[in-house]
Amino acid sequence: MNKTRFEHGSAGRLRIHVLPTKRFKTFAISLYVGIPLSEDTVTSTALTPFVLRRGTASYPETTQFRERLEQLYGAGFGFDVYKRGDNQIVQFRMDTINDTFVQSQESLLESSFAFLGEVVTRPALEDGHFKNAYVQAEKENVRKKIESIVNDKIRYAAERCLEEMCRNEPYRLHPLGQRKDLDHITAESLYKSYLNWLNESSMDLYVVGDTTLEEVQKLVEQHFHLDATQPVAYETKQSIREVSEVRTIVEKLDVNQGKLNMGLRTTITYGDDEYASALMYNGILGGYPHSKLFLNVREKESLAYYASSRYDGHKGLGTIQSGIEVQNYEKAVEIIENQLEEMRTGEITELEMSQTKAMIRNLLREMDDSAFEMISFDFNGQLSGKERTVEQLVQQIENISVEDVRAAASTFELDTIYFLRGQKEE
Repeated sequence: MNKTRFEHGSAGRLRIHVLPTKRFKTFAISLYVGIPLSEDTVTSTALTPFVLRRGTASYPETTQFRERLEQLYGAGFGFDVYKRGDNQIVQFRMDTINDTFVQSQESLLESSFAFLGEVVTRPALEDGHFKNAYVQAEKENVRKKIESIVNDKIRYAAERCLEEMCRNEPYRLHPLGQRKDLDHITAESLYKSYLNWLNESSMDLYVVGDTTLEEVQKLVEQHFHLDATQPVAYETKQSIREVSEVRTIVEKLDVNQGKLNMGLRTTITYGDDEYASALMYNGILGGYPHSKLFLNVREKESLAYYASSRYDGHKGLGTIQSGIEVQNYEKAVEIIENQLEEMRTGEITELEMSQTKAMIRNLLREMDDSAFEMISFDFNGQLSGKERTVEQLVQQIENISVEDVRAAASTFELDTIYFLRGQKEE
């Protein structure tokens, strides 16, 4: 397994992380721009990268923007908007072929930096603000994406469960923002928000490929036109909320199949030494096809079309999602609660332990085959303030005992039960 570590440095606002390696034929470049989730900024922040990808100062038309990527031997460019803990993150990605594999007159790494730097810091403008046509078109695009969540009832139920569970916390906000805010955003107001976002955000730039930290630092200084202040660190302390009582929310929509979701809170987050135990807890409970929820709720009792669990280590939350017939609601809740109790009392077999360790180990080791997965893993460390290598995490997983999993289970408390059911059935 590749044990090379990222080298860390900075240039002005940007923290820089470089993994020099000749293993890949491409350069993988990732820029993470993060700010705290807030009702006031969530929608404008989500909309910003959609507008930025329409054009830059040098390539103001979207066709020119795409043609430039083609000139860079079909370089890949894309972005994502998501939340990690109570932060809203915009991630820009570029994938560019290494110059040594093509007959290029220009340095493709430098050209990629010039392109990405311009996308982020020198967008296409008119009258001193974003182009109105781009803003209006992308507002509609984001509106459709938000509306599409309602049409995907599995996703909708998962979002609603988190929204209810975290109703008094920033985490309730969807990373794509709120539909009601879109109407009030103008080209002028979005440009102002964008400038604030650039000045206040935490920025981490990653490069994996045949380069050096020194080369990347020089390229950043040349092509990223940012105020030369110090990097902004993420707030690493997550607020852990106590569970006072379990809330049950029943919502009716036009659905054929009930969606039963549960939210749990835990004191264990990514930065804690017990993180590996929490990963094991989630894996045994519902992370994989051999897990308790899958076997007992879906297979043995035939109560659910799907049943699984997830763990968000940046927020300290566990979620359970299942699809059931409405009349099976009480039985399904009872059997899921039985699985949670089994975890708390340590009723865990050696087979469950060994299978879960194997699944997590394989997933972690597969990261080594993808530059972007390696980047994502290292960024988790930057975000949480806890750096650990894949090898260290694999070793921690190997050393976990049933007692460690039971101890982790004792920190997971049921907080919210959310049930989405049809309007017709009683």
